[in-house]
Amino acid sequence: MSNSLINMPSFSVVATIFRKEIRAYFNSAVAYVLIVAFLAYLAYAYINNIFLVNAASMRDMFDSIPLILLIIIPALTMRLIAEENRSGTIELLTTKPVSDSEIILGKFFAAWALTLTALLPTVFQYITITSLGDLDHGTVLAGYFGLLLLSAVFCAFGVLASSMTSGQIVAFILGFVFLFVLFEINNIVYFVPEAIAPVIEFIGIDYHYSNIARGVIDSRDV
Repeated sequence: MSNSLINMPSFSVVATIFRKEIRAYFNSAVAYVLIVAFLAYLAYAYINNIFLVNAASMRDMFDSIPLILLIIIPALTMRLIAEENRSGTIELLTTKPVSDSEIILGKFFAAWALTLTALLPTVFQYITITSLGDLDHGTVLAGYFGLLLLSAVFCAFGVLASSMTSGQIVAFILGFVFLFVLFEINNIVYFVPEAIAPVIEFIGIDYHYSNIARGVIDSRDV
């Protein structure tokens, strides 16, 4: 990467790259398959929660989504830069009047937008549960806010993994490992020296997301 990262990105260039990547997603079957699989799993969790547990709550859904995104997002981001590296088009792209930051932001926002598109239909679950029982709306809104931030973090690491290799499978594995370690690292906080436990806890993504999903929005978690 060049020192063009220090330049202010152009909105029009970022938007052009964003549109190109979004079209690439929907011109292939990958986006459709991943979104359908994602929604099918959530529908199952939703039905299980409402009719078996008999609870008007979306907490199970908010707890389940990050584990699904650990797989879905690396699959969505693995081709973004890795394919450019493999085909050699990254050199052609960087010879144009386009900065590194514009390339990265355009691809990042495309992956993030597709993830949010997959999350959007879950609003119908919110509407349905609201009609069936007394739902804590503040907690639900906080949960969606947490998912907004969580998906952004996941997409950022997915793009990072894709930039480190020219193989899509390798990019997927790297992205999954990055996210899995950062999401689960707070689970080892009880096994590390007390002096570094707060640092490990702060690094853990799940620690911050869980706080927000419970309805507690703190600037430290954001």
